[in-house]
Amino acid sequence: MKLTSSNFDDAQMIPGDYSFCIHDPAHRVCLGKNLNPQRSWTGAPAGTRSFALICHDPDVPSNGDDVNQEGRSVPAALARVDFFHWVLVDLPPATLGEIKAGEFSKEVTPRGEPDPAAAQGARQGLNDYTGWFAGDNDMRGDYYSFDGPCPPWNDEIVRHYVFTLCALDMDRLALDGKFTGQDVRAAMRGHILGQAGLAGLYTLNPAVKL
Repeated sequence: MKLTSSNFDDAQMIPGDYSFCIHDPAHRVCLGKNLNPQRSWTGAPAGTRSFALICHDPDVPSNGDDVNQEGRSVPAALARVDFFHWVLVDLPPATLGEIKAGEFSKEVTPRGEPDPAAAQGARQGLNDYTGWFAGDNDMRGDYYSFDGPCPPWNDEIVRHYVFTLCALDMDRLALDGKFTGQDVRAAMRGHILGQAGLAGLYTLNPAVKL
């Protein structure tokens, strides 16, 4: 299998249109367009009955004490953990091997997107903005759909946003109700016929060079 995008190549910078936040010299950051990027794939294995697409950032700080704090930085040596930005399952093979830009997300939606039902008859799990905004009265809610990069503006490293497409031997993943990226990873075990990946880079720290 091969996964490609017309919006950015593997290991290249993600354009601001596909980000939750963009750099703003006056205010550090401001909201981006938050469009889901275009994705195309070829070479699905015989017997594929559905696809799952996960986007995660493996570079999220394990400790948030320094995040977005004036006069401090998030050190490069800090241990990092996963943060899921998109959890999409049950994409049928009849999808013709493409997700269009903006098909699943067109903007930042305060309080999230409450419906797991999605385009092309697919379902979406909760992304990790659900937990990130849980204590924010203006933003808390269930975040389904794609929500793009918004790393700390004082992080010392460039972040990686990994899109992984899995071809599965089942029509519907065995998950109901609210589910997360970790739930999907567990439910797919033993059902993956093939997979392909593509990673984009992003930073909001103007001092960090790609």
